[in-house]
Amino acid sequence: MCTQSILVINGPNLCLLGKREPGIYGKLTLADIEKMVRLECDALGFECAFMTSNHEGEIIDALHAAPFKYAGVVLNAGALTHYSIALRDAIVAVDIPCVEVHISNVHAREDFRRVSVIAPVCAGTISGFGAYSYVLGVQALKNIIG
Repeated sequence: MCTQSILVINGPNLCLLGKREPGIYGKLTLADIEKMVRLECDALGFECAFMTSNHEGEIIDALHAAPFKYAGVVLNAGALTHYSIALRDAIVAVDIPCVEVHISNVHAREDFRRVSVIAPVCAGTISGFGAYSYVLGVQALKNIIG
């Protein structure tokens, strides 16, 4: 395992950032967010990789492979956050820290978005800071990993 590498995983519909409900998710694209994260990783001495999928199984496969390449994961699971026990179990199964991030403040939205089945098995949750939630997630991992 390379202790200087992290993986950023994005789940369903996040590939539509910049177009999808900009009043909630902002106007930045996923590529814009990746640039922000790369700058922060460079500043903190991390290498980073990105993975985006609309498919739960692909995200689970990426989590299963992560401990062999990465010291930690920043995860925006999108809607899977609220119901995917399989994703929760995958986080538990890997022995690296996972920080849950969300662009919007999920606690200020619909009731169903206030429930995260993955939060109890993540190192922490960051939400409501727009694209900067990802940067905060990277900083949290740096704090955890050292």
